[in-house]
Amino acid sequence: MLNNLEPAAGRLLIAEPFMLDPGFKRSVVLLTECNGQGVVGFVLNHTSGLFINDAITDFPETETELFSGGPCNSERLHFLHRCPDKIPDGLPVGNGIYWGGDFEAVKTMFQLNLISKSEIKFFLGYSGWEANQLDEELERNSWIVSDRFNNDLIFNGEEENLWKQAVKNLGERYAHIVNFPTNPQLN
Repeated sequence: MLNNLEPAAGRLLIAEPFMLDPGFKRSVVLLTECNGQGVVGFVLNHTSGLFINDAITDFPETETELFSGGPCNSERLHFLHRCPDKIPDGLPVGNGIYWGGDFEAVKTMFQLNLISKSEIKFFLGYSGWEANQLDEELERNSWIVSDRFNNDLIFNGEEENLWKQAVKNLGERYAHIVNFPTNPQLN
């Protein structure tokens, strides 16, 4: 295993640099639920090419992107935020991040311009692993588990560099990984 940190809610999964699965290639996944039944999380750095208004017709007009949270239930909308004072009823994930909450409050906050893109992120679908499935992928070194990040990493709007930054946050032992080519056969 690349590291010994166990997956848990509020931690990141960082894809190994040569993962070929296009849904998870150089992805960073925030885990929101880990239990005996399985694991749930959201890919933080894969945009869907859509905006929230493309999915929700009665949402206040905004240029807020939708991200591809993963391959599971890709028509369902989810959101992560770091403003529980503005959006009640969110489930605390850890590291000051909340999953879901009162969606009418979200719409009101956008309508009144009282929330910014640096406080909330929307996803279509989620990433899910059945019991023991993620453990097997960790044994194959497909992922690195990390708790070395601050929540600015998730909400800073720099998705293109998110994987590299998450790897750098792991420390010097892993820093060289960011320079690996995406496909070593083309090197």
